[in-house]
Amino acid sequence: MSAVSDRTSSVLMLLALWFAWGANWVVTKLGLAYASAFQLGLGRTVLAIATLALIMRATGRRFTPTPMRPTFWLGLTQTAGFVVFTNLALVAGGAGKVSVLCYTMPFWTLLLARLFLHEKLAPLQWLGVALALVGLLAILEPWDLGGNWLSDALAITGGLVWASSAIIAKKLRAQHQVDTLALTFWQMVWGALVLALLLPLFPGKDIQWGWPLLGVLLFSGVLAGGLGWLVWMLLLSRLSAGMAGMSILAIPAVAVLMAWLLLAEVPSHAEALGMLLIAAALILISLYALRREWRR
Repeated sequence: MSAVSDRTSSVLMLLALWFAWGANWVVTKLGLAYASAFQLGLGRTVLAIATLALIMRATGRRFTPTPMRPTFWLGLTQTAGFVVFTNLALVAGGAGKVSVLCYTMPFWTLLLARLFLHEKLAPLQWLGVALALVGLLAILEPWDLGGNWLSDALAITGGLVWASSAIIAKKLRAQHQVDTLALTFWQMVWGALVLALLLPLFPGKDIQWGWPLLGVLLFSGVLAGGLGWLVWMLLLSRLSAGMAGMSILAIPAVAVLMAWLLLAEVPSHAEALGMLLIAAALILISLYALRREWRR
């Protein structure tokens, strides 16, 4: 494949990933009209597992389980925890706002890495964290006591458990050599088991089976879940870590735009300012990662 066609395919994959992962917030919000947060999360995860299993089979990968204990904790946080908290946040909150609050994950990751991995933060990273915290305050609007605090708290918790999964994955990779796709598959298996065990405790409403729910599950589980991870892996093999980090900055922006167009969600002035501050903080942190790569 020529360099030009390789770049073209990478751009097309990146655009597809932006659409799939950005639109998934809106699709999930719509799906909650037909199933509970736990039911929708479990259905999406099972379909993602099936999709990844077919991809692993097609690419000749073995289904050898990855290290059990860290993979379980990864599944508990990255799959079960993230899916539950974000889906519950979407029950009462707007898709665009929830996506932005969840994408505070990189800042929580920096702080958790400082706390548990003793990694030092550069001044530019501290500036990014400070901007993100100011952005959070603007979005949460603590001066408005009528705000949707529960949804906001659940969305931020989703970002926190996602960040904790990044720390778990980093420690796992430092101790074991694992295939990324296999690790993603097995942590999803553990996460699905946790969701299945929790489902009877939170039965929710009766599932409204039909084409709308099937479409939501196929989009969320197969396209965003299974194929989305495959595209992400392919992009990681072509892009540097810094460029890959920069590339996902568009996902919450796509979610906000689609929520505005499809769900008529219009952020308040304070929320819009907060989103811009968080976007600026994400750019700062990604630029720092790029600068480190260029210096190597």
